[in-house]
Amino acid sequence: MSNKAVISLSTGLEDAEKVTVAFLVAIGAAETGRETLMFLSKEAARLSVAGTAAGVACDGCPPLRDLFQRYEAAGGRYYVCPLCFNAKQLDAGQLIPGAEVNGTIPLWKWIGDEPATTFSY
Repeated sequence: MSNKAVISLSTGLEDAEKVTVAFLVAIGAAETGRETLMFLSKEAARLSVAGTAAGVACDGCPPLRDLFQRYEAAGGRYYVCPLCFNAKQLDAGQLIPGAEVNGTIPLWKWIGDEPATTFSY
């Protein structure tokens, strides 16, 4: 069984509930000891900028800021699609902890030759 998890997220704050679910899945993987990487593309690339993830998605949902902190504390990492990041003219100096602007080749290298569990949101 694979010990790596990749969560691909292409949705940003326009669908905060989907972001919440993706983070809950990523946190579950990271907190149970899996090496966990989130690949942020499209509007999700904006989430890699400090201060962007704010608010609560739904009544009873945890605040997004808390989810980001839990993911970071569990050792979770992010690769941010460089095409998406640059097209939105985001500032690499404002990346959140654990985030790197990296594309699909670094993603495949991170996965390596072993299978990885994947989720896509």
